[in-house]
Amino acid sequence: MGSGYVRIIGKWQQPWKTKTSIPSSFPSVHQLRNIRNSEISRPINLLSSRSFSSSSSRSSKIGFLGWYLGMLETSPLITKSVTSSLIFAAADLTSQKIMLPPSGSFDPIRTLRMTGYGLLILGPSQHLWFNFVAKVLPKRDVITTLKKIIMGQAIFGPCINSVFFSVNAALQGESGDEIVARLKRDLLPTQLNGLLYWPICDFVTFRFVPVHLQPLMNSSCSYLWTIYLTYMASLRKVCTD
Repeated sequence: MGSGYVRIIGKWQQPWKTKTSIPSSFPSVHQLRNIRNSEISRPINLLSSRSFSSSSSRSSKIGFLGWYLGMLETSPLITKSVTSSLIFAAADLTSQKIMLPPSGSFDPIRTLRMTGYGLLILGPSQHLWFNFVAKVLPKRDVITTLKKIIMGQAIFGPCINSVFFSVNAALQGESGDEIVARLKRDLLPTQLNGLLYWPICDFVTFRFVPVHLQPLMNSSCSYLWTIYLTYMASLRKVCTD
């Protein structure tokens, strides 16, 4: 035959027509692609499941904070008042637990008084005060912050402490003369002790905390302070005889 043919097992055939058999044990290109895609998708699915679980847990943690911030936007006065009442109730319970004798029992009426004071008086007054201060002194530099602290110690502190002692004494049945005597005895020491505590809290509040969260920060600081206040308010009334 001519040069264009080769002999394969007794037959003459053109070389380009020769068939080469591929062993069946080797996977096809389509199978290789499927294996590769499955290997890639496995860690992606694992990561997506982990990210979903972490995001869901994170959203659950942020859920209450987001709800609270939303309530501050829609109902700021009510939200701040309820927050203040809860902090005052917790502070009074802590104060009673600290000072309670072994044979004594909790005074729920006293806790109710403190809760009502935080709800009806302190919460609304904090809302009005911090908005007023932010309007009069809108800047947040160090000098302005110091001015706000001075205003708080000279105006808001004496007024709110006077109201606290007066209302608490009146709810305990004290007369006008007894309330005045209590103010003379307890107000000045309370203010002096407040100078050791509140300027630091006020500096952080006015310098770094947004206005709509300042009452919350103030109420949080009030937790420790209220333990002291409830102790002072629980002191025996002054004898005016």
